[in-house]
Amino acid sequence: MTGTKQICQELDGNFRAAANPDDAVHMAAYMRNQFVFYGIKAAARRACYKEILKEEKKKKEINWELLDLCWSDEHREMQYFVTDYLFRLHPYLMVSDIPHLEKYLRSKQWWDTVDSLDEIIGNIEFPNPEVDQLMLKWSKDPDFWVRRAAIDHQRGRKENTNTDLLKSILVNNIGSKEFFINKAIGWALRDYSKTNPDWVRNFIEEHRSEMAPLSIREGSKYI
Repeated sequence: MTGTKQICQELDGNFRAAANPDDAVHMAAYMRNQFVFYGIKAAARRACYKEILKEEKKKKEINWELLDLCWSDEHREMQYFVTDYLFRLHPYLMVSDIPHLEKYLRSKQWWDTVDSLDEIIGNIEFPNPEVDQLMLKWSKDPDFWVRRAAIDHQRGRKENTNTDLLKSILVNNIGSKEFFINKAIGWALRDYSKTNPDWVRNFIEEHRSEMAPLSIREGSKYI
């Protein structure tokens, strides 16, 4: 744990050295003042932990103590470090790690971290029927952020998209009044329309009367 604390302290020191109080105010306001920020934009933030991630990747295993410690920090950039860490070390994640990742998904929730975690979780040991079934289960979860993760977990898969799963998950969420769900439905459709516009066009026509205008507008952007 000592080494883990040292890494976290190094990260905090790097962030404090790069902090911009004025940007911190604006970044917090953009996130509806739900989180505290050091005030570091993406490129500068990633530079703060470039060497740390390089060393962590050499270990070829996930340092959950480090990630838990960083996730518990009040600064939002610490959660961004966690998601970037998981993206870089994704090959070392296993299905058995999903309950740990789910804890992150269900805490400190907002679109920024949820939209980073969804593909990380969805692509663990891809293709994996167990993950597919979990995403289907999540698509009915009482927590709409968890449902959003299920809706968008296949973004970027292109021709590897499981269309039966995508359809089931979307249908499970059509009719929602929640903005972040309807936006997610539109994004999932828009992303897949780049690969299979006919499938998306047919889905929208089949469910148009039930779909939110936002979902239709977002999903139809490229078709």
